Amino acid sequence: MMYSSSRVLAASAISVSSSNAEKDTKDLEASLNHLLHLHNHNSLSPRHRAEKAKNDAIMKAERVSELLVESVNGEVQDSFINQERIEYEIRTLASTITNFMKQTDQWFASTHALNTAVKEIGDFENWMKVMEYECKSITAAIQNIHQE
Repeated sequence: MMYSSSRVLAASAISVSSSNAEKDTKDLEASLNHLLHLHNHNSLSPRHRAEKAKNDAIMKAERVSELLVESVNGEVQDSFINQERIEYEIRTLASTITNFMKQTDQWFASTHALNTAVKEIGDFENWMKVMEYECKSITAAIQNIHQE
């Protein structure tokens, strides 16, 4: 059987168009894959930038936190050192007060002893005056008796 030229032409056009269709399908698939790849890459880029910005923000927040802690710790450390100095001064003053109390007690005991001694001297002086008066009285009585 013989094929007519129009049939052969139509068959070759169909085979060419089917090969073109396959080629177009492959080109379309490649284009879609390329577009998908670009879309994924472009969508990853903002995610990557957002992740990088997030990490930078976290690092900066950590640094700010460290600086604040250092600042507060410096003030706390100064306060702690001042507190230790104050406590040392308190202990020193307490020791000094204890020594002053002991010395005051000694002075009090000494003044009490001196006061007692002065009283005794005063009592002795008074006794001496009484004895002198009595001796004068006795002497006067004896002279009166002797003159009579």
